[in-house]
Amino acid sequence: MSSGGERLGVFGGTFDPPHTGHLVAAVNVRYELGLDRVLLVVANDPWQKSADHPVTPAADRLAMVEALVRDVEGLEASALEIERGGPSYAVDTLAQLAAADPGGRRFLIVGSDAAAGLLTWDRCHELPVLATLVLVDRPGVASASPPAGWEFERVEIPRLDISSTDLRRRAAHGRPLDGLVPPGVVSCIRERRIYREQP
Repeated sequence: MSSGGERLGVFGGTFDPPHTGHLVAAVNVRYELGLDRVLLVVANDPWQKSADHPVTPAADRLAMVEALVRDVEGLEASALEIERGGPSYAVDTLAQLAAADPGGRRFLIVGSDAAAGLLTWDRCHELPVLATLVLVDRPGVASASPPAGWEFERVEIPRLDISSTDLRRRAAHGRPLDGLVPPGVVSCIRERRIYREQP
């Protein structure tokens, strides 16, 4: 990890599967804010989702994210949360990255619709100390504002209505994912037969 004051985007998620919308968000935020890198941090146990429905194994989700960002300048897949194990909390990841690069700035990237739920995140009040919040807005989609007093930026990206639930269903039934998921991710899904066992 760099120790020289890096401007680092942190884009965490379940990525089940990662798709073109994730890629567009990461690329546009990096460009608009002049970030050195954006890490797509794969959750080990996304506790706010795994309690409600099964989640694809972390190793498969990491492989898909690696395929997503392969050959995309400035984007990297990160296994930090998988290596740490247990439930995944953004605050722990940001603290780990801050310790690795005390002089750097971190930018926590979330969909603007997620801003309304930030207060449900673990130790949420530590987040503004560790990172600047980046809200990704899509035209025509209502966006919430972060809690009062939080430093934040807004970045607008093209609207792409892609549902991970729909993608899993399509993959499970052998329907095409082309155009919704980059070719490398499609190949990864096929080679690892990631969604074929779903009903």
